[in-house]
Amino acid sequence: MHGPDEAAPGPLLEVGAIGRPHGVRGDVMVRLTSDRDERLAPGSTFVTPAGATLTVRAARPHQRGHIVAFAEIGTRELAEAANGTILLGTPLADDDTLWIHELIGARLEEVDGTPRGIVVAVQENPASDLLVTDDDALVPLTFLVERRDDVLVVDTPPGLFDES
Repeated sequence: MHGPDEAAPGPLLEVGAIGRPHGVRGDVMVRLTSDRDERLAPGSTFVTPAGATLTVRAARPHQRGHIVAFAEIGTRELAEAANGTILLGTPLADDDTLWIHELIGARLEEVDGTPRGIVVAVQENPASDLLVTDDDALVPLTFLVERRDDVLVVDTPPGLFDES
């Protein structure tokens, strides 16, 4: 994505998907995978998995998504063909936000420096998302106290890493 609050070019992340057409002029429903509505600012661009670029002409909230007009989708037929297309964008610059792509591959350490593996996934959980390590440990994200480059420092209760 290029537009407001844009980050330096880097890896592309899935940021949304095109849904059904809306109307006859090529507008489509878009559901973002984040709460960052600025991704749909006029002039913002997305890349599709096929390598095509889509430029936002206009967008407005609608139900649980947005109605979006892309410059490259001008007819209902093109909108129907775009249904299901994944939208890729660059990460947004926000130092106060933890992004999953920044957590995956990070080394996990306790406050005292004890290494606890490499984060291989983030698992959704109602109470707190869980960091999943390469040795299958589950660490609630609420225990994260510091992030330095590729190291995540956690302050965990005694026994969290004990084997049963």
